[in-house]
Amino acid sequence: MARLRVNRVAEQMKKEMSDIIEHRLKDPRVGFVTVTGVDVTGDLQDATVYISVLGDDEKKAATLEGLNKAKGFVRTEIGKRIRLRKTPEIQFKFDQSMDYGSHIDRLINDLHRSED
Repeated sequence: MARLRVNRVAEQMKKEMSDIIEHRLKDPRVGFVTVTGVDVTGDLQDATVYISVLGDDEKKAATLEGLNKAKGFVRTEIGKRIRLRKTPEIQFKFDQSMDYGSHIDRLINDLHRSED
């Protein structure tokens, strides 16, 4: 039962986080960001927000810096939108699954080319 609530909170945070980043953040460092997932601890104290950023490594680093600077604002907005006793601490991380998928795709394509 408790895990179901944690999953619901994570999904709601993902939805609200996407909206906040897209419409409310004014930091020019924050470019095109997609929130790919949110993991919330069982006690709802901490949340890891997985993001994907369009651009090179420099753009990704600038975006992460901008998001970390706006962490307090984002957390306050989440607290207003989701009724919880305590709003979780937020940590932003890059979602590596897209890069990993691209790497696997390249390896498969290379294998097919070497067979020809």
